[in-house]
Amino acid sequence: LAVKDPTAVERANLLNMAKLSIKGLIESALSFGRTLDSDYPPLQQFFVVMEHCLKHGLKVRKSFLSYNKTIWGPLELVEKLYPEAEEIAASVRDLPGLKTPLGRARAWLRLALMQKKMADYLRCLIIQRDLLSEFYEYHALMMEEEGAVIVGLLVGLNVIDANLCVKGEDLDSQVGVIDFSMYLKSDDDVGGKERNVQIAAILDQKNYVEELNRQLNSTVSSLHARVDSLEKSNTKLIEELAIAKNNIIKLQEENHQLRSENTLILMKTQHHLEATKVDVEAELQTYKHSRQGLDEMYNEARRQLREESQLRQDMENELVVQVSMKHEIELAMKLLEKDIHEKQDTLIGLRQQLDEVKAINMEMYQKLQVSEDAMKEKNEIIGRLEDKTNQINATMKQLEQRLQQAEKAQMEAEAEDEKLKQEYVTKSESLQKEFSQKEEQLLQLETDLKIEKEWRQTLEDDLQKEKDTVSHLRIETQEIINLKKEFLKLQEKNKQLKRICQDQEAALQELASKLSESKLKIEDIKEANKALQGQVWLKDKEATHCKLCEKEFSLSKRKHHCRNCGEIFCNACSDNELPLPSSPKPVRVCDSCHAMLIQRCSSNVP
Repeated sequence: LAVKDPTAVERANLLNMAKLSIKGLIESALSFGRTLDSDYPPLQQFFVVMEHCLKHGLKVRKSFLSYNKTIWGPLELVEKLYPEAEEIAASVRDLPGLKTPLGRARAWLRLALMQKKMADYLRCLIIQRDLLSEFYEYHALMMEEEGAVIVGLLVGLNVIDANLCVKGEDLDSQVGVIDFSMYLKSDDDVGGKERNVQIAAILDQKNYVEELNRQLNSTVSSLHARVDSLEKSNTKLIEELAIAKNNIIKLQEENHQLRSENTLILMKTQHHLEATKVDVEAELQTYKHSRQGLDEMYNEARRQLREESQLRQDMENELVVQVSMKHEIELAMKLLEKDIHEKQDTLIGLRQQLDEVKAINMEMYQKLQVSEDAMKEKNEIIGRLEDKTNQINATMKQLEQRLQQAEKAQMEAEAEDEKLKQEYVTKSESLQKEFSQKEEQLLQLETDLKIEKEWRQTLEDDLQKEKDTVSHLRIETQEIINLKKEFLKLQEKNKQLKRICQDQEAALQELASKLSESKLKIEDIKEANKALQGQVWLKDKEATHCKLCEKEFSLSKRKHHCRNCGEIFCNACSDNELPLPSSPKPVRVCDSCHAMLIQRCSSNVP
């Protein structure tokens, strides 16, 4: 017959005991009442059986004073794997009467039973086999299939309601002994099968209802999570709506302001037009009253005045345009000067930092001087334009004076009208030519500005590239320095390793010499032992008296073995030494063996 594995037999026995205890506890609880106290015997036996199941195959852990073997270690892991078990672990640690880890484990089992979650907690433990391997051997009940079976049986205990008082009990000193008399069959058990069937049906219904409740709780939690997410999204949408409303209100206010400004501008222009109309009507009335006889002359003069006023307005508009262009040119020149100053500062800093790029900087400096000369020429052109605008202003003043003279002397104006017309035509043509020349000059200036901007951008790009190359070279130099340091460190380490190798070679040579000497000594000892084979040495504890003088051994009479006969003698009777060629030291022999060996040597007996 094949020999059974003792650990497998132990697991099977513990599984059967767990089945019996759980079945007996459920049946007795249903007959006695669903709520159980801590003094109920089947419940106490159940905790004892569970304690034995958890202790099976538990590894022994060394502590500072002794060896420790408790089930509190694996049960303490449940707190990390199952977050709902944190309350049980905290309450167990806070109990004042518990001093040992075994007492804490017993309290934990009782609290888990009261919560009806013992099966869930142990199922989390069994799933994590890699964590359990730190506490249990590979053949333990919790590491095999029997543990999963016991966890499945523990689900049936959810039918029972336990009301246990853990605080006052002495859980540290309880003795865990299984009472097998409770599980023996009796005649009453045979007659109560029908009652057990009914109880099993009721238990199945209750388990079904509890599972439905768990599923409903899970669906409720998921719905709560959805509601929370929807509320968050709703709040975000409300905030976005409020922001959009505020933006709409601001835009409406800006629109109202713009409309009010537009209406004000329209009102001002209307008032100005009305005032101008009133002035014109008054002037016409004065002209009509004063010059009734000279209507034709007045009409001609008025026509001439209108033409001159139009010319004057055109000239004024052109002057305004020229003034605005002048301001723009001045601003552009100021910006160009600022840019040139900034670039000069950057070029000076780059000259100090980059000695290797002096030639390129000189070329750039020359280009900058050329650009300054061009700017000076442009400033001279702008000065010329200003002189021309002053001349135009002077001509306008002269025209005003002439108009005053024409009003004073109307008769002379009739003769000189043709001359003035010719002069105005020639002047207008000359002014138009000058304006066209100025426009061409402005276009040239704009093209020059664009070219200078492009040139500056190219210079900036070149400078950036040079900075990048310099930074890259600095990084490479830093890396070379670091490599040199590492090379020096490696050289030092190589020297140290060479020294260590030399020391180790010297030590190996010394060890080899010592080993050769020890081998020679061992061979000598083996030869001596071969000569002494077949002799039985007497134990030191058994020898109390000397063989020759038959005196008791003491501090003065010490024990000595005879290397020939193997008997134990005192130091006085075995104070004889014989030299051997195989051993470096002489051998101690008793008096009788000494005399016999001397006779053999004298008769040449080997």
